[in-house]
Amino acid sequence: MKNRVLGITGWKNSGKTTLTERLVAELTRRGWKISTIKHAHHAFDIDQEGTDSFRHRAAGATEVAIVSGVRWALMHELRNDAEPDMEAVLTRLSPCDLVLVEGYKRETHSKIEARRLDAKNRAPLAPGDPNIVAIAADHVVEGTTLPTFGLDDVKGIADFVERVTGLVRP
Repeated sequence: MKNRVLGITGWKNSGKTTLTERLVAELTRRGWKISTIKHAHHAFDIDQEGTDSFRHRAAGATEVAIVSGVRWALMHELRNDAEPDMEAVLTRLSPCDLVLVEGYKRETHSKIEARRLDAKNRAPLAPGDPNIVAIAADHVVEGTTLPTFGLDDVKGIADFVERVTGLVRP
């Protein structure tokens, strides 16, 4: 079965990460198995210079898996290959009840738009994106027919997420 997907999108400093984190906590508290994908627009490294895995990658390994009795991680070096699209990343995830995707604002999955007055850009995304199904904001939102929520109304947003994604207990 293909995993359900719902995005959290918005401009830099719009509250995407905090909303995603709080939704993961609320939905897992409700008993759902949640996975996440976070898109980064910059180079990042989850590994540290000097570790064995870092040394493996520096030597040229394309993939390095780090495995313990508590967690495992797989790092994949692109080595000049193209960045994978969201669908390719989704195929690598284990089955779960819902994948929350932070970022990927140009993709065509359903999304909740996060808005904050302190965001780097306050231009609304919803008017130009038919895949935005709701707005969560720290201010009053006018001129939309989309469901709107306070950015801190995590329980209300989680209820909406369950409805819109079809998450129901068997």
